[in-house]
Amino acid sequence: MSHHIQIEGGDGFDVSADEDSLLRGALRAGVGMPYECGVGGCGNCRFDLVSGEMQNLWPEAPGLSERERKRGKRLACQSRPLSDCVIKVRCADEYRPVVPTQRFQALLAQRREIAPGMAELVFKGPESATFRPGQYGVFHPPGVEGPRAYSMSNLPNAEGEWRFVVRRVPGGKGSNAMFDALAPGDTLTLDAPYGAAYLREDNARDVVCVGGGSGVGPVVSVARAALKLGKENRVHLFEGARTQADLCVPALLTPEEIAALNYVPVLSAEPDGSGWGGARGFVHAQVEQSLPLAVEKHEFYFAGPPPMIEAMQDLLVMRWKAPLTQIHFDKFF
Repeated sequence: MSHHIQIEGGDGFDVSADEDSLLRGALRAGVGMPYECGVGGCGNCRFDLVSGEMQNLWPEAPGLSERERKRGKRLACQSRPLSDCVIKVRCADEYRPVVPTQRFQALLAQRREIAPGMAELVFKGPESATFRPGQYGVFHPPGVEGPRAYSMSNLPNAEGEWRFVVRRVPGGKGSNAMFDALAPGDTLTLDAPYGAAYLREDNARDVVCVGGGSGVGPVVSVARAALKLGKENRVHLFEGARTQADLCVPALLTPEEIAALNYVPVLSAEPDGSGWGGARGFVHAQVEQSLPLAVEKHEFYFAGPPPMIEAMQDLLVMRWKAPLTQIHFDKFF
């Protein structure tokens, strides 16, 4: 059984009745519905329901303001069709999936600590792991309402291995469930891949990756893939952390991979007298200090906490006037 969704003034598509959201049903149908985080935080998948019935999966999702809710706006990632519907939304080819999404049962094979409160979770799927470096997958952690998005930290592979960096957030129901409610051998539904912040392979520009917190996962994936393209010594990887103990890249990349790129760890709260001789402060400030202003020769990828994302946007867009086509990130919350 399926529901037909008609876009006002555009084409229609069918969404399976067992699909978990309008957004994922649209993307699975090849429709370029706008989105970014896919879990209710960014608000990019706003639409108007003209007719039909939709279930609101998360009425308090932060992606909508109270004013938008009163105006009848909805989030496609938090809406589930219950009947045939007519919607109003502006789609674009740039949002069409570059890799077909798939939903399957993934087995947790390993969870290893890479820093205090940080772990890499290794899942095995039934088929090849097909995605673009920098993309993310969507989980429904056990006992938690609503989906959570985590980016892949590895490369596509025929073995069906999906790796994710997860940070335990104090009071965070989703991240704590990924640590405490799952044990090796357990299975979880994984829906992937999503996201537009994937490595662009169609140009010769140098690659700049900036990551903080669990955002090191996707930028490590991008850096790895860029090295495989033959960009040795032309990949810059900036990692922002509080202290030396919080750095994750040394646990995620091999010494050979680190030696092949320009790795710059930046610490914001390393105690004086610790012997640290590297960069201090905020990671975006180190990016500004380290890179030449020839922004047209660089492709930028970044992921991390919202303040870091905002600081990088300010640096690249407002001050450096970098072309928007060379800036890649997915906005979470």
